[in-house]
Amino acid sequence: MSPDMMFMLAAAAAFVAVGGIGWVAAGAAGDAQSKKRVNRAVGTGLQRGKRQTSALDQAAQRKRQVQESLKDLEQRQRDQRKKTLTIKARIQQAGMSFTPTTFWMVSGGLAVGGALIAFITGQNLFVVGMVTLIAGLGLPRWWLGFLRGRRQKQFTSEFANALDVITRGVKSGLPLNECLKIIAAESPDPVRGEFQLLVEGIAVGVSLADGLDKMCERMPLPELNFFRTVLVIQQKTGGNLAETLSNLSTVLRSRKMMREKIGALSSEAKSSAAIIGSLPPGVLGIVYATTPSYMGEMFVNPTGQLMLLGGATWMFIGIMVMRGMINFKI
Repeated sequence: MSPDMMFMLAAAAAFVAVGGIGWVAAGAAGDAQSKKRVNRAVGTGLQRGKRQTSALDQAAQRKRQVQESLKDLEQRQRDQRKKTLTIKARIQQAGMSFTPTTFWMVSGGLAVGGALIAFITGQNLFVVGMVTLIAGLGLPRWWLGFLRGRRQKQFTSEFANALDVITRGVKSGLPLNECLKIIAAESPDPVRGEFQLLVEGIAVGVSLADGLDKMCERMPLPELNFFRTVLVIQQKTGGNLAETLSNLSTVLRSRKMMREKIGALSSEAKSSAAIIGSLPPGVLGIVYATTPSYMGEMFVNPTGQLMLLGGATWMFIGIMVMRGMINFKI
C-alpha cells in the first residue's frame, strides 16, 4: 500500500473518531439538560402542590374555627335562655344604678302601702293578700321589665348606625379600638354607655372577647351576639372585617324593617285587643258612676269581691293570650 493511501485512511479514522467523540459529548450534554428540565418541572409541580395543600389546610383550619365559634355562640344562647335572671342582672340591663337592697326596700314599701289601702277600704283578707302581692312583687318587676325593654329597643334602633361607623373607620385605615372609641364618644345612649364600658375594659387589660361577653350580659340581644361572633371569628381567622360588618349592618336593618312591617300589619289586631280589654272596666266604671248603689255591693259584699277578683283574673289571662297572638319576634 502506498504511503498516500495510508495517510488518507489514517485521516479518515481520525475524523470518524473525532465525530464520535463530539456526538457522545453532545448526547451527554443533552441528557444533562433534559434531566435539569425534568427536575425543574417536577420541583415546580411539587412546590405548586405544596402551596395548594397549604391553602387547603388554611381554609380547613379557618372553617373549623368558624364552626367552633358558632357552636360556642349557640351554647351561650342556650345557657342564657336557661339562666334565670337575678334582680341585680335585671337592674343592670335596665340601665339603673340602684342596688338590689334598694329595690327590695321599695317593693316592701309598696306592699305595705297596698295592704294598708285595701285594709282601710274594708276588703277581706284574701283581697288584702292579693293586693299586697301585686303591689310588692308584680308592680316593681313590671316597671323594671318596662325599663329594660325600652332600653333594649333604643339600643337596637341605633346599633346599625354604630356598625356603619366601624365599617367606614376600618375602610379608612383606623384600628378597631379607635373605631370603638369613636362610638363611645359620639353615639347616643344607650349605645354610647355600653361601648364606653367596653373601651374602658380594654384599656385596663380586658380582652376584646371577654369585654364583648360582659356587654352581651348587660344587653342580651341577638344583634349584639352577631357582632360579638363576627369580631371573635375575625380575630381567630382574619378576613375582611369592613365587608363583614357592612353585611351585618344590612342584615340588622332588614330585621328592623321586617319588625316594623309586622307591627304595621298587626296594628288592627292590637287596636281590637285594646278595645276588647277596656270594655269590662269601662262598663264597670260607667255603671258605678250612674248608679253607685247598684254596683256598690260588689265592693262591700265578700261574694262580690270574689267575683271582681275572678273577673280581673280572667281578664288578665285573656289579655295575655291576645298579646301572645299579636306579638311576633324575629
